[in-house]
Amino acid sequence: MEARVFPLTSTSIPFSLFPSSSTYPSLWFSPLRPTYAPGTVLRRSMKKEEPLLEGLPKEYYDDEWQSQQREKTKEFHRRRQEEDEEEERKIEEYREIGMRLKDYPEEDVRKARKLISSFIRAAEEVEEKIEEAGEKGELTELVLMVIWNRLDLARRDDEKDVIRSLDLLYRRIEAEILKQEASPAMRLLNDLLNMHDGFDDEGWQKECKKRMIDTFPREDPFSILVPEGFDIDKHEGPLRPPLEVDDALLRVDFVREVDALLQEVRAEQSEVQITQGLDPESIASRLKQQEKQRAIRLVEAILNLAINLKW
Repeated sequence: MEARVFPLTSTSIPFSLFPSSSTYPSLWFSPLRPTYAPGTVLRRSMKKEEPLLEGLPKEYYDDEWQSQQREKTKEFHRRRQEEDEEEERKIEEYREIGMRLKDYPEEDVRKARKLISSFIRAAEEVEEKIEEAGEKGELTELVLMVIWNRLDLARRDDEKDVIRSLDLLYRRIEAEILKQEASPAMRLLNDLLNMHDGFDDEGWQKECKKRMIDTFPREDPFSILVPEGFDIDKHEGPLRPPLEVDDALLRVDFVREVDALLQEVRAEQSEVQITQGLDPESIASRLKQQEKQRAIRLVEAILNLAINLKW
């Protein structure tokens, strides 16, 4: 029996016998299916008769919704990476702050921290505690460094109350250190400036003049020839000259140092440009310059009193 071969034609087998491409998309390949460039996003509309998988939302079949979810995921990972980098930066900054004190002896660092703690606990008596520590020579660069480290950490953690308190403490200790290291003339100048209450200029000048008379040795020829305590009328009293005082402050030295300070400050002020804006930074700059000008005027008044001082 001779076998007969029937050629396959497009009408030999009904199309309904082939599986639907939408049902088995990965098992059948059609040479007529169009190809797309990689990364092309297609919106796939779901046929009404296509069943929904249990537990999946309807948006799962929407290519645009899936694209949005992928973008959200990318954004989440980007933010997570930024947070990790920020955390790593903070850790590195904290490590750097902690390494600032490594060159100081551990015992000295412990004493400095203990001293700072005593200042904080002193509350209203902090001024007396700082002055007492300054007279004992306990205020050093290390004390300022410890406060600065803690202040730096407070700034990074945005601890506003701690920042304000430590900043005031730092400035006060720094001023006391400068006072201890300053010359007698600068210490006297600082004391005279602190005597001003901000209102009574005339009364302040009288107090300054009295303080100068008590501080400066008399310079008139009679006081040089006749020792202090000798009664010229009765010709009674000690005749031997007083012993030299090493820390005596002469008026001429005071005038010279204060005048040099004024010349330096005036030169710096002449280079400063006053801003005229209304933003907070410009206003703060103008207020700061006004405060400096006020201090300069007070120093000028003190210098004038010293030059024209009469016993």
